Amino acid sequence: MASSPCGNSNFDSGLEIKTRSVEQTLIPLVSQITTLINHKDKPKKSERTLAAIHRVGQAVSVAVGRFVAVGEAIATENQELKDEMGQACFEARRAGDAIAQLTDVGSALPSQSDGRVTVFSDRTGMVKAARLLLSSVTKVLVLADRIVIKQIITSRNKVLVTLDHLERVSTFQEFVQIFSQFGNEMVEFAHLTGDRQNDLKDEKKKARMAAARAVLEKCTMMLLTASKTCLRHPDCESARINKDAVFHRMRCALEQVIEIVTEARSCGENKILPASIYNGIKDFKLSVECLRENLYSSSPQSVGSQLEALVERTEDFTDSAYTSHEQRQAILGLCQLARQDSQQLVHAWIEAQSVHAKEATEDMEVAILKTCQSVNDLRRELHKVAVSRASDLLKVHGEQLPLRALKAAGAEGNLEAVAEYSRTLTEQKEQLVETCRLLYHVSGTEPLEITCVHAEETFHVIGPQIISAAQTLALHPSSKIAKENLEVFCEAWESQLCDMALLLREINDVFEGRRGVFLLGDKRPYLSLPRPGKHSANLKTAKAVKLDAEEQTSMAKLGLELRLLSSDVDTEVEKWEEQEHDIVRQSQSLASMAYNMYLFTRGEGLLKTTLDLFHQAEVLSEEGLQLCSSLRTFSTQLVDEEKSAVMTEMEKLVALCQQLQMGAKTPVQGKTATFQKVDSSIQKTRGILTVVLSLLPFCNKLNRKYKSERSSLGSPQDWRERQDVSTPVKEEGALNGKNSNGFGVKSLEQHMTGLNLLESK
Repeated sequence: MASSPCGNSNFDSGLEIKTRSVEQTLIPLVSQITTLINHKDKPKKSERTLAAIHRVGQAVSVAVGRFVAVGEAIATENQELKDEMGQACFEARRAGDAIAQLTDVGSALPSQSDGRVTVFSDRTGMVKAARLLLSSVTKVLVLADRIVIKQIITSRNKVLVTLDHLERVSTFQEFVQIFSQFGNEMVEFAHLTGDRQNDLKDEKKKARMAAARAVLEKCTMMLLTASKTCLRHPDCESARINKDAVFHRMRCALEQVIEIVTEARSCGENKILPASIYNGIKDFKLSVECLRENLYSSSPQSVGSQLEALVERTEDFTDSAYTSHEQRQAILGLCQLARQDSQQLVHAWIEAQSVHAKEATEDMEVAILKTCQSVNDLRRELHKVAVSRASDLLKVHGEQLPLRALKAAGAEGNLEAVAEYSRTLTEQKEQLVETCRLLYHVSGTEPLEITCVHAEETFHVIGPQIISAAQTLALHPSSKIAKENLEVFCEAWESQLCDMALLLREINDVFEGRRGVFLLGDKRPYLSLPRPGKHSANLKTAKAVKLDAEEQTSMAKLGLELRLLSSDVDTEVEKWEEQEHDIVRQSQSLASMAYNMYLFTRGEGLLKTTLDLFHQAEVLSEEGLQLCSSLRTFSTQLVDEEKSAVMTEMEKLVALCQQLQMGAKTPVQGKTATFQKVDSSIQKTRGILTVVLSLLPFCNKLNRKYKSERSSLGSPQDWRERQDVSTPVKEEGALNGKNSNGFGVKSLEQHMTGLNLLESK
């Protein structure tokens, strides 16, 4: 959600949800409000439905009241946020009251046609109240999140002050005393930043935070031994250089953490990372494949420039002294092939434009496929070169020969031998730095790119530190502290080699599809291409289509069954006392997505095309598998007979979810095949809801039986400490927040888009 959806200028302030805890707190509220607004599309309602709507509206109001009470308590303790928090709480309370009034059955007027009653006569008022409530609650949560950021900044400032004291100490006794304080402060800072790292939604920020925290963790022990060595040998220049480098690196890491949590931009942050070959290939393929739908989406000059920029980046491989002649020739040959295929594409492209073709011709289709295949082959070759280089280096450096030689030469006081082995270590360092750069080009995800940069910087810094520590030991060969200091830096080097081995495994996993998807975000990946032939025209990507009137009619009965099942699931969910339970939350999510699919069969709702429906089916299957995981956890507290009953139904659910997932991901061509896929997706979804509906009352009964004693509403202090801002409501669970890892949960941005679309109807 890039900005607040509220029309009120006080809250339309570009609020952005950056943490999972805030998002998870909002999702149940969004779900309840979406339920209320969806009912708006059905003006005639039974008394039972009216009663359910009334309960939901009242539950939202009560939950908001409790939520606001906690927000006001926070405002009292943090005067700098008092005015903003107070205004946000006021708006939230007002919006909650408005929703309660709009869902009050007593205010509904009887319909003269069939004896039923209609509600939500003020449609605009409901949408405005919903948007204002979401905006104000989000504002409260974001303001509360500022307190967490303030805690991290305060902790960092304490660490910096103590770090300054440590740098200036002149006696061992003073150092021991201050270092003890420093250790305690670092533990506190590590806990705060670790929680923040796990809570961040942005994977790039999470990777940067992990890198900074790794530096702090490793540097803490280096700081101890480097400082002790300097105190023991105050006139030793190499010892001072060694110590200064550690203090400087710690300050940089502390600053990076603060930049991440406050989103400040330092000079270092403004240094844009070099474009990777992976991203270059992704962008180039996207430009080429867009020509299928629009021959004028780009120009031949721009596509040619993209390819040349991509080829230029391969010079990091071909110019390396460590690249073999065979590898260099293979890369150059593939670059030339990509140029040739690109030229053929340009010729076919210009010819298609000359005859005013509306879409790609068969010759263009073949050229597009060949061009994409050639850059894929280039990517594979570069990956092979980078990975084989890294593997070979890790095998060589696993023996740690230069480190052992440096330790021995230092212990003997042999400065000449230290200088000789230092040159060997420097050469190995340069090899590792260059290899990290090559891995960066083929890593496949932005977090892994950041990890590659961190590894490169670590080798670049630790290498000289090992040399200065070895020089100090050579000057003072009988010094136990100097020997210990060298051991610590050598261990840091070995630790980074282990981290590099793990990084290499991650990169291979991404490349081979075991984690993530290659070219994540690329809508048309061609990893396994059919050979172009006379049927090439049939290789175009599936287009998003809408159901026509006849297809919608045939889907109506199936869609109606889906609607009734989703309503029954909602009814069973309402009977649970623990509305924050994972089973409840995930079942609600499944019912909500199934209702969206029902609206699709009527030509209404947020799902406009078959591609939208298939994507919704994929998300629903993932949420269903998450529910299976929750059921498996839930069953651990059950006795054999009860556990067997739950597990039997859960296995049915797993099979249905996997079938739905596979079916949704299977590409189809043609109107008939697309319609059959729609029919299959909805039938599988109906089967999933049927199993969920059978499980909910049984699990609810068992949950009441085995429920452990716990507080249903935490204190404001607990709420602040957990950062999950949860306010359970037994009746409807409108604002139940739960600090989870966020897997399998629809993004809040989708819900907000939904509200905007509903308002525009």
